[in-house]
Amino acid sequence: MGDSRDPIRKSRINELFEELMPDCYRDAEILVKNPITEKVAGQLYYAAGSIGANHGEGYSRASGKDRARYFEYALGSVRESMAWYRASVPVLDPATVGERLDVLEELRRILTAVIPRERDHNLRK
Repeated sequence: MGDSRDPIRKSRINELFEELMPDCYRDAEILVKNPITEKVAGQLYYAAGSIGANHGEGYSRASGKDRARYFEYALGSVRESMAWYRASVPVLDPATVGERLDVLEELRRILTAVIPRERDHNLRK
């Protein structure tokens, strides 16, 4: 998928995002079939997709302050995705939800560590 020469492709955040999205899509397909969780499906897929979109946007910013801001948005989307996955337990298998939460938790830990470092970092002076 995409240009493998782009350095963002080698970041652990991007790797986890690309691992999560196909699974998230399949999970959303299951959720949309249940009238009670039909709207959760779209919210979940949108929130998960926003992780990669905001990480990509932040990765492209020159100032650490701008990068940190977009990474904070990505972190918010991670937490939102976690909430939607927890809400989907009655429909999705709890083991599946646990696997997705593990990936999201790794993303949360990485972003929580990266954000403060980025705030003090400047790529272009």
